[in-house]
Amino acid sequence: MDSVTFQPIGYINSCYQEKFGVPRQPNLVLAAKAQLPLMEAYNEESVRGLEAFSHLWIQFVFHKTADQSWKPMVRPPRLGGNKKVGVFASRSNFRPNPIGLSVVKLDKIELSGSHVILHLLGCDLINQTPVLDIKPYIPYADSLSEAQGGYAKDEPMPLFDVDFTDEAMHQSNKASLRFDEDIMQLITQILSFDPRPSYQQSHRDEDRIYRMKLYDFDLSWQYCENNKIKVLALNTL
Repeated sequence: MDSVTFQPIGYINSCYQEKFGVPRQPNLVLAAKAQLPLMEAYNEESVRGLEAFSHLWIQFVFHKTADQSWKPMVRPPRLGGNKKVGVFASRSNFRPNPIGLSVVKLDKIELSGSHVILHLLGCDLINQTPVLDIKPYIPYADSLSEAQGGYAKDEPMPLFDVDFTDEAMHQSNKASLRFDEDIMQLITQILSFDPRPSYQQSHRDEDRIYRMKLYDFDLSWQYCENNKIKVLALNTL
């Protein structure tokens, strides 16, 4: 059989600059805004009627791990990172073909001349993720009340309360003005679900400082007693 080559229709612009900290599923962090500028070939005609849909299926490439080999057995975070299941019983990015699928909320469609930009909410995609296709989410066909979720049947709940130091709060307010969005809300939603790997989540090393890159800053935080996280600083990269 002949090989098939796919060309991206656009590349995601998002706050996530690295894998660490990206939500494990879409729509957990609704404060996460993203944009999808479509390539020049896909003008207004290609999205005509799309504004009538609230959510979209985004088919994309796991570009950060595409050059790594796939694994027939993986350790899903929902099982604590200790139990293996088959790769096809997971949403692992280490797949025979590095393709992912996410449902995101369509905030608005921006038309600038012949250019189209889709504004999205609840993305779980790293910045510059190549997008292969877009399809409208259709509730009666895509939301099945009788469907079974296996080991992921329950919706994840926030695990931590998130507090900010005075410095971090000040820096968050400045970043909110810079990016025209609520950065404190974004950080709170990301950290409340605990971005650490599952096998680390049972440990609380209060002396360790964790970091992740969001937008143009390096976010640092610590885990504290009573299921609390303290955001320390947002240092510009």
